[in-house]
Amino acid sequence: MSPAPAGARRAAVPDFAPRLIAWQRQAGRHDLPWQRTHDPYRVWLSEVMLQQTQVSTVLDYYPRFLARFPDVASLATASADEVLALWSGLGYYSRARNLHRCAQAVVQQHGGVFPATSAALQTLPGIGASTAAAIAAFCFGERISILDGNVRRVLGRLLAFEGDLSQVAAQRELWQQAQQLLPEAPAHEDMVAYTQGLMDLGATLCTRTRPRCEACPVQSLCQAQASGTQDRYPVRSRRVARRHESWWLLVLRAGHGTGDLAFWLERRPGTGIWAGLHSVPVFDAEAAALAQLGPHWHGRLQPLAAVPHSLTHRELRLHPLLLDVPDAQAWPGAPAAGSTAGRWVPAAQLPDVGLPTPVRQLLLGLPD
Repeated sequence: MSPAPAGARRAAVPDFAPRLIAWQRQAGRHDLPWQRTHDPYRVWLSEVMLQQTQVSTVLDYYPRFLARFPDVASLATASADEVLALWSGLGYYSRARNLHRCAQAVVQQHGGVFPATSAALQTLPGIGASTAAAIAAFCFGERISILDGNVRRVLGRLLAFEGDLSQVAAQRELWQQAQQLLPEAPAHEDMVAYTQGLMDLGATLCTRTRPRCEACPVQSLCQAQASGTQDRYPVRSRRVARRHESWWLLVLRAGHGTGDLAFWLERRPGTGIWAGLHSVPVFDAEAAALAQLGPHWHGRLQPLAAVPHSLTHRELRLHPLLLDVPDAQAWPGAPAAGSTAGRWVPAAQLPDVGLPTPVRQLLLGLPD
């Protein structure tokens, strides 16, 4: 979604940009590893990782990812499995798939050089309007506002914006007003400080609960703070109901007690939960898992403790069923419904395979 063109409505807060820039330079965050760079590859990588993910988590993944893929060309030539394996644990795996596709598009369509405008950046896979704006502002000094979740909260409170941000029209209207708040004729470094200041304000002071209004550099300009209605903004009426599901995981282990331990893994379908990752076979009922084994399998099927796993709009309860098989080669390999054919993966190779976090934790923590 592109911002609406600046026009009729104007956000009349003339001191906002200068105050925010001054505050960011004095009190904002300056020690994050993706700061102090105009390299669009590094900024893009950090922006994608930070979507729906805490900074503290990204601080662990970002340097490891750069060590393996130091530039867009190395990422483009990697296999999807390599990318997903390194992303494993960050969640929202569509980001990793789009990251890989985007790197390939930059190399194939743009000679390995990222486009220099937000409009052109949005033509690349997985780069939305706010991410494009961040790259364009940080790397090329474009005068354009970001509008991620934190910034919607900051501006929603600043302007006491009554539009319902679950609606696209309201998002466009807020983005139009965000454009009007930008610094006038900014130098490149002013746009960097302003954009980073929006992020810092939302992350450290203008938080979702218990905002620290007393420390806010724009407190006297904030309409929500003046009326004591900070909790009202941003307005979002539509809430997605959380679903509760139970899954049964069939854990087939071969070579237990030997030096050749291996697990049967299947690639998940290309869409849906854990899309494209490897996993033990997944079933929606215990009977379906038992039917997959068939009557010719013998041995003790060991139910393990259920594992809760929270996703954005879903609560999963995972029920692992462990079966030790005597011979890895004997398993016929009939895949679970919707998955692709599987294979035996040696335990030593698990770090190199893209696995959902709860599956990785399950396999590494199995009882002897």
